[in-house]
Amino acid sequence: MPTPHLHHTATDWGIVAVFAIVYLGMFLGGLPRLKLDRAGVALLGAIAVIALSGLPVEDAARSIDLPTIVMLFAFMVVSAQMRLGGFYGAVTRRVAAMPLSRHGLLAALIVVAGALSAVFSNDVVCLAMTPVVARLCLQRGLNPLPFLIGLACAANIGSAATLIGNPQNMLIGSVLQLPFGAYVRQALPPVLIGLGLLWLWLAFGPGARAAAPAPGAPARPLPAAVFEAAPPEEPAFDRWQTSKGLTVAAALMGIFLFTDWPRDVAALVGAGLLLLSRRLHSSRVLGLIDWPLLLLFMGLFVVNHAFETTGLAAQAVAWLGEQGVHLVEPGPLLVAGAVLSNLVSNVPAVMLLLPHMGGAGAQSGVMLALVTTFAGNLLLVGSIANLIVADLAREQGIVIDWKRHAVTGIPVTLLTLAVVWGWMRFGLG
Repeated sequence: MPTPHLHHTATDWGIVAVFAIVYLGMFLGGLPRLKLDRAGVALLGAIAVIALSGLPVEDAARSIDLPTIVMLFAFMVVSAQMRLGGFYGAVTRRVAAMPLSRHGLLAALIVVAGALSAVFSNDVVCLAMTPVVARLCLQRGLNPLPFLIGLACAANIGSAATLIGNPQNMLIGSVLQLPFGAYVRQALPPVLIGLGLLWLWLAFGPGARAAAPAPGAPARPLPAAVFEAAPPEEPAFDRWQTSKGLTVAAALMGIFLFTDWPRDVAALVGAGLLLLSRRLHSSRVLGLIDWPLLLLFMGLFVVNHAFETTGLAAQAVAWLGEQGVHLVEPGPLLVAGAVLSNLVSNVPAVMLLLPHMGGAGAQSGVMLALVTTFAGNLLLVGSIANLIVADLAREQGIVIDWKRHAVTGIPVTLLTLAVVWGWMRFGLG
């Protein structure tokens, strides 16, 4: 961390201005009157600070946490393999065909979405499951809102269970060097409690009665044949491609849990094995990689590094310390993580907080991961998973606006954050 200093040059203030504009773009999702998304804003911000500061490109590249980028890319390949193999849709249709009551079906979907998101990308899980969930609700005459909002919230909560469930967890695990197994042991109980609270709210909370089958709708689950065929736009289930992806994912989980092999190297090897195929062209797999997200990460690494060199961040943290506010403590970390995650999104929030958690132990890392992930459920714009579900639901004629999401998102977020506070603050983990 740079040593705080009192005098700042014009270059420093130029970097501060770029930093402020970039994070305004993170908050707004782009910049007014410009055709830029968050990734474009971060990339242009990185170019601007390099030009302003004269930072050599080699130094800018060294500011990027390469293990995080490698891990993120590798698991995007694994998720793409599972999606092209039709795995997510097949699992969702299998759940839909089970002879379950409304409460049972809701519980099954929450468990499946949470479990899949702990291993694969929560965004990809929502992308694949949303059309199937919407279709099964409409066919059964059920109000789809609790199921779709539950899908997004469960995917967010479940993704916090491991260090590979979402991008911010990968970053936290890489920077703080958290052991994979130890993290899972500490994070899993709050995640399971959070999924249970989500189900209770959706099953018995306000609006639960309105989610009962509409008059004249099928009172029993529809025959399995209704859900067996995949829609034309969804990849058909491929047993071989799915088995290949599941084998690699299971092997990686075993390596992470029971060995000390470098996680980024193991994940990259797994991705390479999946790209070796005689039936599935590599261009199809690579076409599903979220390249803009990788650019977002790299751009923010460079912008944040340049901002750190001004010393302003270190001065602010030092001033907070003088006031008795230390980011590694549970209270300040919970507030900062939750607020920043809803202002600039959880990945940029983690990037802002990590450099100022010097001396943070594993417990602080676990808390940061849980808080920034759970906080994504607070608002509709709080996570990409929420927006994916809302966009795909709209295509089915189902409107999920911020008010409808808030009925579930706000109470569930407050409850789950309270669970994290209790678990970490009182040493239950």
